[in-house]
Amino acid sequence: MKNNELHTILDLLDRSCLKFPENPYLWEKRDGQYQSTTYRETEKNVKLVAAGLLAAGLQGGERVALLSEGCNDWVYAELGILYAGGVNVPLSIKLTADEVLFRVNHSEARFLVVSSYYLHIIQKLDVELPYVEKIFVLDAPSDRDVKYRSFEKLKEQGAAYLSHSSEKLEKRKASISADDVANISYTSGTTADPKGIMLTHGNYVCNVLQSDSLIQIPEHYKVLLFLPWDHSFAHTVGIYSFMYNGASLASIDFGKSPMEYLRNIPVNLKEVKPHLLLSVPALAKNFRKNIEAGVRQKGWLVGRLYHWGLKLGYRYHGAGNYKSKGSKILLLPLVKLMDALIFKKIRAVFGGNLHYFIGGGALLDVELQRYYCALGVPMLQGYGLSEASPVISSNTSTAYCFASSGHIVESLELKICDEDGNIQPAGEKGEMVIRGGNVMKGYWKNEASTADVLRDGWLYTGDIGYVSKEGFLYVLGRFKSLLIAEDGEKYSPEGIEESIVELSPYIESCVLYNNQCTYTSCLIVPNKLACLNYLEEEGMKAESIEGCKLILTKIGGEILKYRKGGTFEGLFPERWLPAVMGVLPETFSEQKATINSTMKVVRWKVYELYQENLEFMYTPEGKDIRNHKNTMNIQKLLHS
Repeated sequence: MKNNELHTILDLLDRSCLKFPENPYLWEKRDGQYQSTTYRETEKNVKLVAAGLLAAGLQGGERVALLSEGCNDWVYAELGILYAGGVNVPLSIKLTADEVLFRVNHSEARFLVVSSYYLHIIQKLDVELPYVEKIFVLDAPSDRDVKYRSFEKLKEQGAAYLSHSSEKLEKRKASISADDVANISYTSGTTADPKGIMLTHGNYVCNVLQSDSLIQIPEHYKVLLFLPWDHSFAHTVGIYSFMYNGASLASIDFGKSPMEYLRNIPVNLKEVKPHLLLSVPALAKNFRKNIEAGVRQKGWLVGRLYHWGLKLGYRYHGAGNYKSKGSKILLLPLVKLMDALIFKKIRAVFGGNLHYFIGGGALLDVELQRYYCALGVPMLQGYGLSEASPVISSNTSTAYCFASSGHIVESLELKICDEDGNIQPAGEKGEMVIRGGNVMKGYWKNEASTADVLRDGWLYTGDIGYVSKEGFLYVLGRFKSLLIAEDGEKYSPEGIEESIVELSPYIESCVLYNNQCTYTSCLIVPNKLACLNYLEEEGMKAESIEGCKLILTKIGGEILKYRKGGTFEGLFPERWLPAVMGVLPETFSEQKATINSTMKVVRWKVYELYQENLEFMYTPEGKDIRNHKNTMNIQKLLHS
């Protein structure tokens, strides 16, 4: 099938089954080892699920919610729902019960597919789900009752249905068009009101082809997909871009709990030996921490070589590979030597075949990009929105520029607009506005929000950015996250916040604040372990007031590094840097809604919860970081 003949996700599946029938598509750990499922075998399972749903009475356009960790059945379920003409409502496994309740009811899902581990959430909500008629349970040994059926039983009913009505299934499939909704994917909750993003079959097909215009995935490539499979980035790129190219994806061995899942990631990396990984900043930071912990265990000599190798790599790679190295090419022999001595061995933790990461989900700190490039596995930052299916731009292995989000995908229009909607010239910042076949149909049952972001076919992203003369897109932050100084100047806090957290071992989280105030303030969550280690090194006790004040002085010094004369002088304009700091007594958490299910800080919730702290920082006493409130909070944190 040619690209212009691809209209639906099912066309992508058909194409791959014709072109790569015996290629492995899915890898799953069973009986102690990874086993593959081919494209042809995947199609058979998908048809069984689809036929089972038709036998259960699913009508075209009806919604089916899916709550499960990533596994083969996740793919069979989604594609089966689509094959039967239904709409999938993928749910994050990080959602609370109330968040699941809202999404299932708001989407009016008729059926629900859930893994056995997350079944307890659905059982708890059962009486509050008026639209749900049947619940299909993955890995269930048998049907529990009329309402709770095993997923295997659904497939058995599908087989029976196909034996006498296969033409009805094919007729349903043939009725699906590019404009039909495939998914209703809910926003993660950085705003108070989650919205259901309607993505059509055509949106997905378009974005797969757009993504392929930047990065082509060889058919022998594997990805170990450790992002939640409902995540829009993992969904389109990990599941459908790999499908389009005949490549394969492996799931993490979930085990018996999310904790076992996390412990299995480093083990599964070595077993699967992926060629590329999809990552988000939080995971990239964790990988780096684990690598550096391993280096420290190897002793001082390895540590010296490691840090020297990084400095050499930083110098050699500069700002990326989008232009010639010039005289730095003379460093190449040394770079290769350090790679053979140190970095090749470090890369073994990723299985040994890893070529690069593709980063998405949030802005990635430049230091992380430089770090992974020096390690020999560049982290290629991209930019996207769920409302855009989601890929809008990306760096590539042949053209990447640190700090940028790469080049725009083909067949997509982008313009940079000021507050009045006027188009800005190249190099000038403003709101990024896009138009293309990947732009969502709208928000489910929310015409007001749809009209707010979709105007004359253009999607107003709410993000600030600009395009450089080399054609690289630079994303500066959320338009609605802008801080406003006393003189009316607006600036994005996100780059400053991410830099502070990344470059200071004593700061776990920070959120800047300025609402037309005389100076910027900052709410800080200290890194408890690092602070305790520092006190131990200084011979101070954590329970003492003097020890707490010493920690506060240390944290204040970390912020001063960004001002004139400091280590990071000039990284950001001084007028934007925080002049005062408020220390919080607890970490941000999903329980208090200060971070969402994708680990992003929910800024408005932090401001709301710590309003008293914000007000105190603008008092004469609040200007001193060693004030009584900060002292009390650091003491509480260290003893929690």
